[in-house]
Amino acid sequence: MRLILRNLGFYLLAFWASITLNFVLPRFMPGDPVSRMFAQAQGTMQPDQIAQLRKLFGLDNRPLWEQYHSYVKSVFTGDLGISITRFPTPVTDVIGSQIGWTLLLGGVALVIAAVLGNLLGIVAAWRRGGVLDSAFPPLLIFVGSFPYFWLAMGALYLFGVSLGWFPLRHAYDVGLTPGFNGEFLSNVATHLVLPALTIVLVSIGGWMLGMRNTMIATTAEDYITMAEAKGLSPSRIMFRYAARNALLPSVTNFGMALGFVVGGALLTEVVFAYPGIGYQLLMAVQGLDYPLMQGIFLTITAAVLIANFLVDLVYVRLDPRVRVRVR
Repeated sequence: MRLILRNLGFYLLAFWASITLNFVLPRFMPGDPVSRMFAQAQGTMQPDQIAQLRKLFGLDNRPLWEQYHSYVKSVFTGDLGISITRFPTPVTDVIGSQIGWTLLLGGVALVIAAVLGNLLGIVAAWRRGGVLDSAFPPLLIFVGSFPYFWLAMGALYLFGVSLGWFPLRHAYDVGLTPGFNGEFLSNVATHLVLPALTIVLVSIGGWMLGMRNTMIATTAEDYITMAEAKGLSPSRIMFRYAARNALLPSVTNFGMALGFVVGGALLTEVVFAYPGIGYQLLMAVQGLDYPLMQGIFLTITAAVLIANFLVDLVYVRLDPRVRVRVR
């Protein structure tokens, strides 16, 4: 409990710091979103309308500390403001309509990459010197060195444009009515293949290499030798003894990656025009949409902090050494 409360205090402090940075950073950007709206209106807006918009978006002439106080108060009351680029839609509605697609894309890619990468790492470390241990790590690391967008554009051109196996953009076909039916779900799955595949190919090498290195160190422990001396089957020793203990660092990595899933693979979403948080963040930056940028940054930060806190709770349960060190 002492460890949990101490970590909770750190996370609350980090959340306050993120709120402060979230308030300050957009205001350092050049340009004024209200002036941009005035320019797009081609002079049809009146001065009193401009003043009301500045007050609505928190960009009036009040002192900065007053704007900061109003912003913090609105965050804790769940009011993230009105989106400028999608006026007059609230920021919470914009994020709510996009975050599901980001969680689907990032979650599916993360689970596939983590499961396959860890399994490959376990088998490669257990059969050291084999084909899997010799060929796969450098090959996957080489593939993982490519940027997301480069691999995404290559997959889009090869499998989408040239071969025509998969659709080129969006999360489902235009004109298709969303619903939990076979036609819609299969269409969503087809659109999901290419963007998820590019993320898996880039990240699976890191999962495999991390598990392989941890497994090699774990197989040298005395309890592995004892298990072998007892005559236990190799598969039981590999999974029940070695892999179970080598999995702890992967739990931490999975929790951190799970938090960043909310941020989305921005460049991948842009290449495939996938309607996620990353793509919406790009649109907000281009439109100088302060409230939407702040809302998305805050959502990403909160997701990362919550995921890491949950990992701490799981770690306390899985690793007794953590509890012993705190006493």
